[in-house]
Amino acid sequence: MTIQLDFSKLNGLLPVVTQDSETNEVLMVGFMNEAAWNHTLKTGNATYYSRSRQKLWTKGETSGHLQVVKEIRIDCDNDTVLLKVAQQGGAACHEGYKSCFYRRVEKDRLEIVGTPLFDPKEVYNK
Repeated sequence: MTIQLDFSKLNGLLPVVTQDSETNEVLMVGFMNEAAWNHTLKTGNATYYSRSRQKLWTKGETSGHLQVVKEIRIDCDNDTVLLKVAQQGGAACHEGYKSCFYRRVEKDRLEIVGTPLFDPKEVYNK
């Protein structure tokens, strides 16, 4: 079966939900265009399309915290990707947390529920 993803929506982008392959914790949500999809399949490392930088971005290319793809699932409409990855270095979030979802809504404020695994100033030389 040939994989036919529907890149016609969202200006050629597909949402990508990325989970830890062992715990199923959601690590992040990103986007792929067709080039990012093909690069992910070719290399086995999660590659996204950065909307802010307007270019392909292999997760971990700066930090060394690559996402090694263990499984890929596609939704029933062929327009959303689920990646199950082995997160290298333990942290998916550029703020140093394991997951980008390290804040919980508590009434009218955000509560931090994670612990940073690295200092982004040291990793990204900010």
